[in-house]
Amino acid sequence: MSSESMQPAPMLCRRTLLAALGGAGAAAALTACGGSDDKSSGSSDASSGSDASSGATGGAALARTTDIPEGGGKIFADRSVVVTQPTTGEFKAFSTVCPHQKQRVNSVENGLITCPAHGSQFSVTDGGVKKGPATSGLAEARISVSGDSITLA
Repeated sequence: MSSESMQPAPMLCRRTLLAALGGAGAAAALTACGGSDDKSSGSSDASSGSDASSGATGGAALARTTDIPEGGGKIFADRSVVVTQPTTGEFKAFSTVCPHQKQRVNSVENGLITCPAHGSQFSVTDGGVKKGPATSGLAEARISVSGDSITLA
């Protein structure tokens, strides 16, 4: 036997495989390979029970304005975004990833977004730090509001 016949078959990298499969095949390949990158800590999905679409990319309805409490907010864990309504009719959105150690925020109460890992708290108004150990605020996410529909841009 030649040394060439003893060499293992080359491995396909994920990028090559995805490019070759495209579309639905790519989703199946990612599922089969454990392709989920969701590292959220055991927080539950707080998404609304409305007919807002879930799991889709930007542009799909995220929530209705009536789903977001005034002075508070709602966490959409599956979309990694928290939407707040600091004052009537004003809507903001932020990443659910705490800048301190990349854990996920899991509650919005009394005007504060809280990370359970070390107790950092952020303002529903601008995502700024209200209590550390985080030293920087939550990253802003882009949303658009049209009528009573909120979409992730």
